[in-house]
Amino acid sequence: MKTCFPRIQTLLILSALVAASPGSFAQVKYLVVVGVDGLSPDGILHADAPNFKHLREQGAWTFHARGVMPTSSSPNWASMIMGAGPEQHGVTSNDWETNKFDIAPIAIGSGGIFPTIFGLLREQQPGAIIGVFHDWDGFGRLFERQAVNVIKDTDGPTNAVREAAAFWQDHKATFTFIHLDHVDHAGHEFGHGTPQYYASVGVADQLIGETIAALSSSGMWEQTILIVTADHGGKGKGHGGATMAEIEIPWMITGPGVKAGHEIKSPVSTCDTAATIAYVFKLKPPEVWIGRPVLEAFKSGPH
Repeated sequence: MKTCFPRIQTLLILSALVAASPGSFAQVKYLVVVGVDGLSPDGILHADAPNFKHLREQGAWTFHARGVMPTSSSPNWASMIMGAGPEQHGVTSNDWETNKFDIAPIAIGSGGIFPTIFGLLREQQPGAIIGVFHDWDGFGRLFERQAVNVIKDTDGPTNAVREAAAFWQDHKATFTFIHLDHVDHAGHEFGHGTPQYYASVGVADQLIGETIAALSSSGMWEQTILIVTADHGGKGKGHGGATMAEIEIPWMITGPGVKAGHEIKSPVSTCDTAATIAYVFKLKPPEVWIGRPVLEAFKSGPH
């Protein structure tokens, strides 16, 4: 897989992580999610991935978080940002569109779709600065676009990270979501568990390092919570089925107030990601959400 950026030095990333160790700062101002499509725990364990290792050392994590069924992209990205499952939000396949669905959502938010963390943050903190940089064009239909300040459908994962970095230089964004799609491509083309798949995870690791470096250079890192997770894993050259390899995903969080080197033992669902973000920002979640904040990850709460 072709890459077009320098490898971030491990020492730089480690220094940035240590600088923002739990308890160092009284208040979290920013939150960033990096979602890596098709990233499996197996991929992290077998790839050259020093930044993923440092995230585990400096934050809280689990390799046994679960996505939702079916283990395809749209239902799982939707569940991650909507705090609920397909039974609630109605995104049951990649064929879903706002005007084309098999199951109607149980509730409609202000954006005309099931409420997401983006709309929730906009409603309860109107001055929030929100950015979305997505490598898969399908992600752009899953949230309330009018709630987001900057949306860019990027050409490749490197551009997604670098567009976000440029955004941070101009705006200290309250909430940023970065979607990387290349690992899923490697899984489909070469197969999960192959050298090419692990190499693509290594590229994701480098991009995580670049993300942290950009947050540091923009003066945001010390007050940022970073969540790194995935929509689904995979088996062979596909996903969508009912196997542990497809439904288990990594879930990592680091930043002020987060436990260091802590493996999360309580169950974590992808639906909990939106609820955890709402908890960090002190938002009141919609009653229709079923996700719950991953409280075990925090020393005593970020508030």
